[in-house]
Amino acid sequence: MDKKKALICGVSGQDGAYLAHLLLNKGYEVFGTSRDAQMSSFSNLEQLGIREKVMLDSMSLIDFRSVLQLLSKVKPHEIYNLAGQSSVGLSFEQPVETHESISIGTLNLLEAVRFMGRPIRFYNASSGECFGETSKNGADENSPMRPRSPYAVAKAAAYWQVANYRDAYGVFACSGLLFNHESPLRPERFVTKKIISTACRIANGSEEKLKLGNLSINRDWGWAPEYVEAMWKMLQMERAEDYVIATGSSASLQDFVGVAFSCLGLNWEEHVVSDESLLRPADIHYGKGNPDKAKRVLGWSPKYRMNDVVKIMVDFEMSMVN
Repeated sequence: MDKKKALICGVSGQDGAYLAHLLLNKGYEVFGTSRDAQMSSFSNLEQLGIREKVMLDSMSLIDFRSVLQLLSKVKPHEIYNLAGQSSVGLSFEQPVETHESISIGTLNLLEAVRFMGRPIRFYNASSGECFGETSKNGADENSPMRPRSPYAVAKAAAYWQVANYRDAYGVFACSGLLFNHESPLRPERFVTKKIISTACRIANGSEEKLKLGNLSINRDWGWAPEYVEAMWKMLQMERAEDYVIATGSSASLQDFVGVAFSCLGLNWEEHVVSDESLLRPADIHYGKGNPDKAKRVLGWSPKYRMNDVVKIMVDFEMSMVN
């Protein structure tokens, strides 16, 4: 029997790299795309030691012809759409690029799948950000969407496109509504990586201060390698459905900072300063997911919580600088 082929759009990112690693271990042929595969460094794939095992190609998600050509060439059994502008903060500065890369990109993939008429299974990376403010019980698959950033608006649009192609055209397509998930592969523009990197430099003698915006926001933080396993599980089900993927617990950014500095034997209050320029035009004060359906249907539940994630990231960062 031929190997299953998986196409990962956005393979160079955190989730793309961990997913590629997972699928390779499951015996898949893994194909990955970026906008310019010749110029991309694919440093995350290098870090996981799988750079040479993934077949890489260029594809522009906002160009339908480019999408259709690559899908026709690869003929994948499964497509994982993890591409697009992935920073909530940056989306306020680049709303048009964010919308095009996420919403139009998803639509082009879905339409190419429909056009090809092959039994391709399609996973779309949606986001807990779509829900906006959540209740203390956490958002589930039936919670209303009230997005509060250009990123979340684009993700919500893509979510409904997936639902429409599933219902109207019978495409096996599902969305994972993933809440925050972190790892050492996060780039520095993400606040979690910024906190860890700065705290570790301070622990190694740097005199700098960590500048942050609103420390009182609450988020549901999980461990990225666990979340990509949930993506794979969704495409193995008999029916395509959407799932909230989260830990089911929420902590403040101040708690995250406190744990990071505590791991290094430091008091965070001595090293952190507030910077109003880092406040977002609109923000979510409280975000939490309810992953009960994923546990019940997929058999998926997270082992790691925020404290575990921070400790792993700190240990990794210190191992890199020492």
